[in-house]
Amino acid sequence: MYQALVGIGLPVALILIMIGVGLSLTSKDFTRVFMQPKAFMVGIVCQMLLLPLVAIVIIDLTGLTGEVAIGLFILALCPGGTTSNLYSLLAKADVGLSISLTVIAGFVTTFTIPLLGNWAIYHYAGADSQFELPVLETWIKLMAISVIPILIGMGIRVQWENFANKAEPYVNKFSAALLGLMIVSIAFELGESVVDYLAQAGIAALSLNVLTMVLGYLVGKWLVDNDQQVRTICLEVGLQNGTLALLVTVTILESAPMSVGPSVYSLLMFVTASLFTMVTLRKDKASQGKTVAS
Repeated sequence: MYQALVGIGLPVALILIMIGVGLSLTSKDFTRVFMQPKAFMVGIVCQMLLLPLVAIVIIDLTGLTGEVAIGLFILALCPGGTTSNLYSLLAKADVGLSISLTVIAGFVTTFTIPLLGNWAIYHYAGADSQFELPVLETWIKLMAISVIPILIGMGIRVQWENFANKAEPYVNKFSAALLGLMIVSIAFELGESVVDYLAQAGIAALSLNVLTMVLGYLVGKWLVDNDQQVRTICLEVGLQNGTLALLVTVTILESAPMSVGPSVYSLLMFVTASLFTMVTLRKDKASQGKTVAS
């Protein structure tokens, strides 16, 4: 079961997720980047620079080493996926900005993941490590499994918009189910050692999730005036694409211990994102109440 999910299920899940992103894209999502460049630049800089730096600090503070540390750092290199888009919608954030950040960051990280991933392997596992991310091969795989499916989804939307609107939620649900099976199979593969790995990676994964959400919100609040865009930056910076991280750690690097951090993170982020959404919606309701009262 594990090998089947690793070899077939995980790539299929990620392809479907990326097609789902493409199905929701319109030309307005890209023109918006040029119309409102400030919020986009703040979000993309936070994703590309802030996230890896925060991950390095957390890894050092929690004392993670070896494969577990590498897995968490690779997670920090992966941009937000459909989860951040969904919660942007639920939290009444700027969904167009969220999708734009997801897509553009997805293009950029096909280059940064193999380069910075190899740095992490050397830094946390040593020069004698058996693990290596072949740059060209990894780039081709990431393009084939993330970027090209987005373009396919966009093409489907252009030709059959009604079908795209109907298919998108089903695609997202199916891919989420496959991700859940992947996480369960990783736990079985690790066997009795899963508890030890969870103890090592759990606090670090939660810290990465919460701290990047907080920093994303604060930086957004500082540099961007629009509250909807601030919420989007918070979610895009704080919710990473755990499926993409698992693809790298499990299928390319073939390391179950590396996948522990991304697996734990993929579960915890739903809790923190839901709490953030509840708080923001209550804030909106309270503001509306004050407006009516006045």
